[in-house]
Amino acid sequence: MDISVRGAGILGLSIAWRCVQAGARVELVDPHGVAAAASGGIVGALAPHVPENWNDKKQFQLDSLLMAPAFWAEVAETGGGDPGYARLGRVQPLAEAGVDLARSRAVGAEAVWSDNARWKVTDAAQGWDVPSPSGFYVFDTLSAHIHPRRACDAVAAALGARGWHVVTDATASPAKIVWATGVTGLEALNEGARRPMGQGIKGQAALLRLDRTGLPQLFTDTLHIIPHLDGTVAIGSTTEREFENANETDALLEEVLARARAAVPELAGADVIQRWAGLRPRARSRAPMLGDWPDHPEHYVANGGFKIGLGMAPKIAEVMTQLLLEDVDNIPQSFRVEASL
Repeated sequence: MDISVRGAGILGLSIAWRCVQAGARVELVDPHGVAAAASGGIVGALAPHVPENWNDKKQFQLDSLLMAPAFWAEVAETGGGDPGYARLGRVQPLAEAGVDLARSRAVGAEAVWSDNARWKVTDAAQGWDVPSPSGFYVFDTLSAHIHPRRACDAVAAALGARGWHVVTDATASPAKIVWATGVTGLEALNEGARRPMGQGIKGQAALLRLDRTGLPQLFTDTLHIIPHLDGTVAIGSTTEREFENANETDALLEEVLARARAAVPELAGADVIQRWAGLRPRARSRAPMLGDWPDHPEHYVANGGFKIGLGMAPKIAEVMTQLLLEDVDNIPQSFRVEASL
């Protein structure tokens, strides 16, 4: 066995998929199965950082978002699963004080996004019935959305079509091991470290029965409102560093729902069909942690996706595959595991 990937969340699945495509023999291990933790969520906003103060992290994310259409199309074609991916953009209502800044960012987007996408200030809400304090909205064409759980299932199906399946226990002696184990992996990294390298941040989200298929995602009052392709709308999420139960929803989610319905009146009559809560792995550096695990020869880390793991997954899979199979290191300095030490 060439590679053992531990963790069948979106990062582990994507790395395993790219390694298999490159001809490697891969064991994918997760005792809890596919997308059992943060990757089994319901929101799936693939949205870029603002196009200003450009840096390696933002460029990496841009590259990944541009890779996504081909990545997800290939996954769907190979395994027959539907990841629910759609690049339909994002709408953001603007406060009066934010209009000039938004227009300046349009200039920045033209410089760094080039002809790949647009960021524009408009008076149209792109099909949503959502008020704007200024009468203006930002609409960007780079943002996309995906159904997290279905996306993970689609990658697992693609791997299965190539003869590789998720197993609950490691059975081989691999040359290299990749630890893509989310919050439990952060806890392992924290052991013996000078300071915490990361932690689990609780998020809560809800899924509503409302068909807004074909509309862009909406970002308002710090909430992501995602019109999935299956005729549902996801709303999320909270960001909780302190909590009593990581996997239970509570009054904080009800507050999120109330805010969403106040901001977008058409959500008021939609039934809630699912509530979700879970821990998302956040690295101390706030960037994903990738590459060699210090003092652990032939062990590698892919962790810290937090809120952007799904959007970063295609590019993370590419650079990790290059490192594992070709010994080519294209990982940004701020993403390296030692950056969180």
